[in-house]
Amino acid sequence: MRRLSAVVVGASAGGFRALSQLLSSLSENFPVPVVIVQHLSPESMNLSVAQLDRICRLEVKECDDKEPLLPGKVYIAPPNYHLLLEPDHTIGLSVDPKVNYSRPSIDVMFETAAEAYGDELAAVVLTGANNDGTMGCLKIKNFGGLVIVQDPATAEAETMPKSVIDNVGADYIIPLNEIGKLLNKLAEENPNG
Repeated sequence: MRRLSAVVVGASAGGFRALSQLLSSLSENFPVPVVIVQHLSPESMNLSVAQLDRICRLEVKECDDKEPLLPGKVYIAPPNYHLLLEPDHTIGLSVDPKVNYSRPSIDVMFETAAEAYGDELAAVVLTGANNDGTMGCLKIKNFGGLVIVQDPATAEAETMPKSVIDNVGADYIIPLNEIGKLLNKLAEENPNG
C-alpha cells in the first residue's frame, strides 16, 4: 500500500475554477499538505487565496519562505516566485529565471517535490494552455510518485493535461469532479493512519 505524504497541484489557464472544485471536495481532516502552483501574472495580487480559503474546509494560505509543510493545510505560491519543496519538507521561494515562461513554474515545484517526497508524493495536473508540468511529472514518475491528470475533455484548456498524458503517461486520467474524491481515498488508505 502506498503512503501519501504530500500532494502537489499545477494549474494554469482556467485554474481558479478547477482549483475551487478540487479543494472544496477535500475532506476536512485531509491528513497531508497540499501545495499549489497556479500561473499568475507577476503584478497580480493573489486574491484567489482568500476566495479559495472561504470555500475549502482546509486552511488555504499563500506560502512563506522556509515555512514548514503541515498536514491538512493548502499552500499557494505567491506571484513571481518559484516554489520549491526542500528535503526537510519546508518551502523555498526563489526569483530564479522563468521556466516555460512562468514564475512560479509547475515543473520547478514538481521536480523539487519528487526529490523531497519520492514515492510518497501525488501530483495533480489541471487545466492549462502550455506544457508546464510535463518535465516535472517525468521526474515524479522516475522517483516512484503518483501522477493524476485531469481528463482533458473536462479541462478549460486541454494543452497542459494532454502534454503530460502524451509525453509521460499518468496513473489516473479522470474528470475534474473525481480528483478530490480520489485524493481523499488515497489519503484515507495511508498505512499507519
